[in-house]
Amino acid sequence: MISMSANDRRVRSLIAQQAADWFVANRAGPTATERQTFAAWLKVSPVHVEEYLAHAVIARDLRGACEHSPEALAELLARAQLEEDSKVEPFWPRVITGVRGVSSTRWQTAAVTMAAFVMLSLGLFALWSLRPITHAPVLEAAALLHYETRHGEDQTRRLSDGSVLHLNTDSAVTIRYAKTERLVTLTSGEAVFEVAHEPHRAFLVLAGSAKVLAMGTKFDVRLQPDSTTVTVIEGRVAVRPSPTLERRSANSSQGRAPPFVPVGADQQVNVPEEGWPVTPVAVDAKRATAWLHRQIMFQREPLQRVATEFNRYATKPIEITTPALRDLEISGVFATDDTEAFIAFLRSLDGVRVEVTATRIRVSQD
Repeated sequence: MISMSANDRRVRSLIAQQAADWFVANRAGPTATERQTFAAWLKVSPVHVEEYLAHAVIARDLRGACEHSPEALAELLARAQLEEDSKVEPFWPRVITGVRGVSSTRWQTAAVTMAAFVMLSLGLFALWSLRPITHAPVLEAAALLHYETRHGEDQTRRLSDGSVLHLNTDSAVTIRYAKTERLVTLTSGEAVFEVAHEPHRAFLVLAGSAKVLAMGTKFDVRLQPDSTTVTVIEGRVAVRPSPTLERRSANSSQGRAPPFVPVGADQQVNVPEEGWPVTPVAVDAKRATAWLHRQIMFQREPLQRVATEFNRYATKPIEITTPALRDLEISGVFATDDTEAFIAFLRSLDGVRVEVTATRIRVSQD
């Protein structure tokens, strides 16, 4: 076996992860755009073809694999990724190992499956070989980046493609740059994206229950406990349910994948975990994204909601101990890093008492 350098292993590992993602996506039923993107990904290098076919062969029995839920299959592939040998070992030794343990009663099925993959492999390699050789692409590892903020912290990053990322408090994103797409996964908190337009490389954001497609725009994505909120500041985006929610929605609509919902400037859409479709509503996007200037703005909002927003930034949580005060409507513009000013505002309200302890701020009726 030809030995691999550390860089070769890293490149092979990243390609293997991409292949695993594509394998899961194709099992879930890709859209026409996703199929085109997948075909372009395959044409980049024969190594891409090898890794994708390797994941398919690891499944061993195609009929059995079809009975798995997408989540179970994703877990299977994730476990395979944890094994170092499966990340860097060439394709055919893995195929041989995969069928070595097949019993005699299943050998015929395994042989047919193997033959099918051999034919598919030859076809894909032929497709790759027929591409114009004057622009032979160089095999590159997809750039994988991770950014996060602590409680009360915000962060701004200019990305390599010219886009700008703004992270709010307690937020985390992972960014993967590939040849055909820029994929951002928001795993917690909130972020604003100023997207640099690239006609041949889409900008996708996966966040909770939503998937957002943007080509060149500025928008905010916030993860809520049971939903994902997308607010467009400039330009337009297209919002669709996340892969898991999309499969559930497709099942309830006779297999038809739900269409993207266009969202324009000063519009907001909230995608709940429990279902689809959704409808955009008009909002003041600047007010919704006032956190970019370390502010929060409210217009006749319940005190409980204001306190919840402040708690995203404050070192001491605000607790409304009198239930009747939770629905008290207040308006104003407050600095996220000036809790003292907010306490002074609360104390100016009639019948409101504020007690500051070492660990929290208690608001009650006087």
